[in-house]
Amino acid sequence: MPPAAVQILALALALLGILGATVATVLPNWKVSIGVWFNIMTPISQMQGLWMDCVWYSSGVFSCTMKNSMLSLPAYLQATRAAMVLSCLIASLGLCLASLGLKCTRWGGSRRAKGHTAMAAGGCFILASALCLIPASWFTNEVITAFLTTDAPDSSKYQPGGALCITFISAGFLLASGIIFCLSCPGTRTGRPDSSVSTDPDGPQRRELKREQQNQTVGLQMDGVKPQKPEQHFHLSLSRVPPKDVKDNYSLKEYV
Repeated sequence: MPPAAVQILALALALLGILGATVATVLPNWKVSIGVWFNIMTPISQMQGLWMDCVWYSSGVFSCTMKNSMLSLPAYLQATRAAMVLSCLIASLGLCLASLGLKCTRWGGSRRAKGHTAMAAGGCFILASALCLIPASWFTNEVITAFLTTDAPDSSKYQPGGALCITFISAGFLLASGIIFCLSCPGTRTGRPDSSVSTDPDGPQRRELKREQQNQTVGLQMDGVKPQKPEQHFHLSLSRVPPKDVKDNYSLKEYV
C-alpha cells in the first residue's frame, strides 16, 4: 500500500475534484459568445450552461433563463447533464470509501480490508473522472464544430467557456486520486507479507495444539486439579577434584 501521506494527498485531490465538478455543473458559462454589440455604448455578453442561459449587460444587469424543457435540448447537452450529476454522486461515494481505507485511521477494519476499501474508492474516482471527461469532450467538440462550420456572423457564435476548463481540471484530479488509491492492493505492493495471511504451513496445526492445551488446562482448573508441570531434569556435571600428593604432606610434617 502507498504511504499514509500519499493517501492523504490523494484524498485532498479527490476532494478538489469533487468540488470542481460540482461547481462546473452549476456554472452557466459552458460556452460563451465572442461578443455582441447592439451599438457601441451597450455591449452584451451571452453565455449558455447546462441548466440556464444568461446575459450580462454592460450596465451590470445579469439575467438568466432556466432551461425547463428537456425535449427541446440537443442530445449532447442532455447527456452532459446526466453524466455530470452521476459523476458527482459516484465521486462522493468514493470519498466516503476513501476515508475508511486510509492507513492513518482506526476505522475500516484490518489492513487487508482497508486495502480493498481503498481500491474500491479508487475505482469510483476513475469512473467519476471518465464521466467528466467524456461529456466535456463531446460538448467541446460540438461547440468548436458549430463555430467553424456555421456561416453565421461572429456575434452569434460561441466558444468554450471557463466551466469546461474547470471540468477538465477536476477530471484530472479525480483520475490521479483514483490511480493512487488503486495501488492499495494489500500484500502485493510491499516486501512485507500481509499480517492476515500466515506464511508458515504448520501455523494452523500449531494453533490447534495450543487451543487443545488451553482447553485441557481450563478443564483441570475447573475440576479443582492443578495442572502438573512437566518434570524438568537437571544434569550437573561435577568436575573431578585431582587427588592431593600424600608424600608432600608427610614431608611438610617432618620439617615442622
